[in-house]
Amino acid sequence: MISKNTIDTVFETARVEEVIGDFVVLKRSGTNMKGLSPFSNERSPSFMVSPVKQIWKDFSSGKGGNAVAFLMEHEHFSYPEAIRYLARKYNIEIEETEQSDEQKEQANERESMYLVSEFAQQYFQDVMHNTDEGRSIGYSYFKERGFTSDTIKKWGLGYSPEEWDAFSKHAIGKAYKLEYLEKTGFTIVREDGRLADRFRGRVMFPIQSMSGRVLGFGGRILGNDKKVAKYLNSPESDIYHKSKVLYGIFHAKQAIAKKDNCYLVEGYTDVIQLHQAGIENVVASSGTALTPDQIRLISRLTKNITVLFDGDAAGLRASVRGIDLILEEGMNVKVCTFPDGDDPDSFAKRTPHDELVAYLDNNAKDFIQFKASLLMDESKADPVKKAGLIRDMVGSIAKIPDRIQREVYIQEVSRIMDIGEQVLVSTLAQLVSKDVADADKKHKEERWEQTMKPVQDEETPAQARINILDRLERKIVEILLLYGGTEQDFEDVYIKYDEFGKEFEFTEKKTYKVYERIFLNLQEDEILFTNPVFRDLYKAIIDFYVAKQAMVVDEFLNILPQELQYEATDVFMQDEKYHLHEWEEKQQIPVKSKSQSVSAYTTEHIIDLRWLLLGRLIQDLKMQVSPDADNMEILMSVNDYNTLVNYLSRKINRLRSGFY
Repeated sequence: MISKNTIDTVFETARVEEVIGDFVVLKRSGTNMKGLSPFSNERSPSFMVSPVKQIWKDFSSGKGGNAVAFLMEHEHFSYPEAIRYLARKYNIEIEETEQSDEQKEQANERESMYLVSEFAQQYFQDVMHNTDEGRSIGYSYFKERGFTSDTIKKWGLGYSPEEWDAFSKHAIGKAYKLEYLEKTGFTIVREDGRLADRFRGRVMFPIQSMSGRVLGFGGRILGNDKKVAKYLNSPESDIYHKSKVLYGIFHAKQAIAKKDNCYLVEGYTDVIQLHQAGIENVVASSGTALTPDQIRLISRLTKNITVLFDGDAAGLRASVRGIDLILEEGMNVKVCTFPDGDDPDSFAKRTPHDELVAYLDNNAKDFIQFKASLLMDESKADPVKKAGLIRDMVGSIAKIPDRIQREVYIQEVSRIMDIGEQVLVSTLAQLVSKDVADADKKHKEERWEQTMKPVQDEETPAQARINILDRLERKIVEILLLYGGTEQDFEDVYIKYDEFGKEFEFTEKKTYKVYERIFLNLQEDEILFTNPVFRDLYKAIIDFYVAKQAMVVDEFLNILPQELQYEATDVFMQDEKYHLHEWEEKQQIPVKSKSQSVSAYTTEHIIDLRWLLLGRLIQDLKMQVSPDADNMEILMSVNDYNTLVNYLSRKINRLRSGFY
């Protein structure tokens, strides 16, 4: 259990822009910061962070909140895990208590799988460092690869013993359930009921998420048994999807953002050796062909990828396929190959840091140059093969979303291949048109499927009125969040009668805090919000103002459940999004702040809400009129309510038919 003081310290210390900056490249935009959404595939940034209010909002997905909410959304942390992550990041002391058997029982499935994976990493490290088998086989292997003790520790490398079920027995003995050992892939239950360790006799490479959580493992066999796979990865699970994971991303993310470039390699040892050599902006595709999800993971940190490959022909052909995928995602891509017989691991091990940096800089080719040099060797002087090569290169260019970039690359191909630019432009147009036609065909098919679904009833007038009511309730919530703690002068209008019985209006000005005025007005009319989200948010806001007398954004968001956080964050960030920055200072254009007319703005929306609800009440009463009953009482009520509606109409100075 984490103490409240510790949680308060975490919230006071953590900066939302720093926390999110570990996962998303943020650029200054006025008083806010912007980046690409980590929750959707987008090319124009709609993800906003407000350092002043310490909140974020993703306008593409609708999600938002504070630093803790981001970690819970992006990393699927529980609330305590998010607090612990922030405490570690900011070196805040926090009590980590051992989980009891009962707590382990209560942990949900996903969290249980994370716990098992973290336990496995500790176990494999302990076996390698503290057993004869681990030291003589596992540790000596890593030392032979040239890894230092610090590197081995930094990457959490370990060893799984040769014994048939050593890990499974140990984990079950520590109260970890067999169910989760199976689901994470550590344990295989044989037909005869006996248990077997998946990774027995292998050196272990933990695979971490961007935040450092252990998702799965890669295990390398050290023997020469050709019947067994050299490398074995954890199976797909609820926490490990190899197509969405990049090996080394946790250790590389800051360097990638700082260098504005990501080196992409094939193997675990390539990544580790380059990191040890001082090249830290490098990741690997975790034993799978490069996928769009992996490219998008990089795109949150940089738009530039340099693919590193050895001289192996099969590997180079595979890199060509990966290049097209990278281009399709709107990324800039270069390729760097190593001398024959070298790979990133061996080359980095024997090359001093400065020479390694210079080699990577000087030998990184633009993808057009790389593809031309690679495929020209295959086509030689064969005109047919050369034509196929040119078409292949133009096909890659067609994947690029940006038209200007396509034009520049076409000019480059024309120069390299000595072919007319117009021919290439024509070929490109055909390929792009085909892609557009295919996309259009798919869109039409989807629309046809949608059309053939059963037709739903169109929105009724009653539903339309509910939408209007939703908008009014949301407006009042918005006013409370943005201006609830400010003091304003409000006019109260009373009906009085002179000595001759003539009616006249008497106006009195009083000062209220905005939240007090709204609360009193709604209480007076016994108005309850109809939308449950706005009703709960309204209550939370009023309670917070009563306790604090002012809106402290990050503190307020922290007490809200997720659904209410989204709604509140949307209000705060929409206000930031449409704020006119520095118009008076730089543009010499006076801008009237909404806060200067909050009292009128508030009064107008309260009257709108009262007006709409009164109209509905009148309609409901009219529906109760029966030709066979005495309707006098109902009609008198209708008359009284109509009088009030007319009064409100005069007060707001508009026709009463505006809403009903």
